[in-house]
Amino acid sequence: MKLLHELYVYREFLKTSIRKEFRGKYKKSFLGVLWSFINPLLQLLVYALVFPFIMRVQVENYTMFLVVALIPWNFFNATVCQSTSTIIASSGIIKKVYFPRAILPISNVTSNFLNFLISCIIIVVALFVSGIGIGPSIIYLPLIMLLQYVFSLAISFILSSITVYIRDLEYFVSVLMMLWFYLTPVLYEINMIPPKFQALFNLNPMVHIITAYRQILYYQQAPNLLYILGILIACFVLLIVGNFIFHRCEKKFAEEL
Repeated sequence: MKLLHELYVYREFLKTSIRKEFRGKYKKSFLGVLWSFINPLLQLLVYALVFPFIMRVQVENYTMFLVVALIPWNFFNATVCQSTSTIIASSGIIKKVYFPRAILPISNVTSNFLNFLISCIIIVVALFVSGIGIGPSIIYLPLIMLLQYVFSLAISFILSSITVYIRDLEYFVSVLMMLWFYLTPVLYEINMIPPKFQALFNLNPMVHIITAYRQILYYQQAPNLLYILGILIACFVLLIVGNFIFHRCEKKFAEEL
């Protein structure tokens, strides 16, 4: 509640920080916000060519199967990777003025989320071009987006604060994210995992998030709401834990920086 109160008091600073983060991604870039479309399109082109034709993946309409999962994953990957440098990159302002330090990871996650929303235009266009279209299950999409946002923010709180004290964590996370990508059913179907490993894979929250995106947009089915709500509650608990860790660490940010 203290954090929410501070965010309300410093709401203008929060808006400015989010705007700065979002615009900073395209600063001095000729194409600007168009890179929100170009980057995922280039990735899709590579995967759509490599997996169905070279690796013989037997999935109907594989490009659409991929697009509804890859773009949400890109949002998560960008958020986590950038979170490790969120506090360190703002060392100058942290040493000079007081403001709720939590604004920094929140701005990182929110700016990437806005970028994700722009990229979702690709998904919508691709769904209609492919003939799949949009079904009634689309009403569940905001819930899954909220779930991913909360989970990403929780991870960002933890990583951004701990990296101030353990700088090597930044390099470890970049390697971890490559492994995490292949342990998440972005390029393949979850039922391709051997049954004996299913329980282990289910411990990965991104498995459920990516599967839910695919259910809603590709298969046009409603996700298991009780299951999703259970995961959402778990993510909110993780967010509280992440905020606690961040709050304990932020007391010595200025000294460490």
